[in-house]
Amino acid sequence: MSEPQHHDLTGGTERLATDRDVIGLLGLIAYTELATFGRLAADAANAPTLAQRHQLSRHAGKMLARHERVLERIADLGGDPEAEMGAFDGIFDDFESRTPSSTWWEGVLKGYVGHGVADDFCRLAADGLDDQSRDLVLEILSDGVDSERSATVIADAAAADPVLASRLALWGRRLVGEALGLVQSLLAEREGLSRLLADGAGHRTEAGTPGAADVTGTAADRQAWVFSQLTAEHTRRMGRLGLAA
Repeated sequence: MSEPQHHDLTGGTERLATDRDVIGLLGLIAYTELATFGRLAADAANAPTLAQRHQLSRHAGKMLARHERVLERIADLGGDPEAEMGAFDGIFDDFESRTPSSTWWEGVLKGYVGHGVADDFCRLAADGLDDQSRDLVLEILSDGVDSERSATVIADAAAADPVLASRLALWGRRLVGEALGLVQSLLAEREGLSRLLADGAGHRTEAGTPGAADVTGTAADRQAWVFSQLTAEHTRRMGRLGLAA
């Protein structure tokens, strides 16, 4: 692959992110989708009912299909799909060790919250990609799998058991705090992600999207803006479950 180059999003305007940053984000997305497939498959295998096992297995299959599409795009851009995913191998280990689930329900919510935050972060960073990659990523991350895959299972159980609902609401608050800590580490360790976020702000400014300027300042400003967006999305996600965020 050639040396990383700064890429253009629209109108020939030079951006901060390089081709290397673009492929790196795609590697993160591919790795996240694969990890989520594994979690969903495990949740399905241990589901209390056959209906839940079937539902989660079906969503795991969708996740694997998403994963394959991202790998194809990495290859199209000249990257090595396995190597790009490998660069992120183990990034969820600390999150996993800090949030051991004590029940099957906690485990399902953990996957729902953790993957949801990861998807939301990747969606924000994807605004800094080239048009073709951005369209692919946004299509994949907006295909409804996240809202479907565990929401019905959790929401039905929470509605039937107020005690469980209360416990899961508390668990969700802990999970999002740990997930935001993971995002903070990613931003600190991988400058390419920060460059993509800045480019995404430029793209939103050109498109006239409100709030774009909030992420064009310092790294601290950018992180604060990202956290505000992720927290708001988490609140909406928990609301779909009937749980307080």
